[in-house]
Amino acid sequence: MKNQQRVWDAPVRLLHWTLAASIGAAWFTGSDTGPAHEYIGYGSAAAVAARLAWGRFGNRYARFGQFVRGPAATWRYLRAVLAGRAARHLGHNPLGGAMVVALLACVSLVALSGWAMGTDLLWGYAWPVRVHEALAWLLVGLIALHVGGVLLTGLQHRENLVKAMVTGDKDAAGADDAV
Repeated sequence: MKNQQRVWDAPVRLLHWTLAASIGAAWFTGSDTGPAHEYIGYGSAAAVAARLAWGRFGNRYARFGQFVRGPAATWRYLRAVLAGRAARHLGHNPLGGAMVVALLACVSLVALSGWAMGTDLLWGYAWPVRVHEALAWLLVGLIALHVGGVLLTGLQHRENLVKAMVTGDKDAAGADDAV
């Protein structure tokens, strides 16, 4: 298509897929309390830290200020989605922005709770394990919502958002936030 625009730069795509792979690997090693699961958790935390930095200093569509909206705008957008009349965004839409924040926060909390379980203060207690597991299940739920939102948005706007997260490019025509 002639209206292609680079939206997701290499760092955004690399960090997105690194987080996806590390969360999958953490899930796969979740029953193992050995070093592999721990190192994967530290890797996930590092990817979140890098994404937070890139959200401040990255390109236009990587910056949180471009796509994170307040609760009122996010609720308005949700109502528009449910009514089948949501505006198309080149970058993240308001719900996508809220999901980015929720996913990054949840991965951070899972990693923090995993680290905390190994400290002298919390070693051997059952409740930190339960908190860690509950947060991991919350993350699974958020991922399911994220994937569902990507699929729904792709259908509503007739675009392949997974391909866009691989190539970095989207069709700029008709987007509310196109340059």
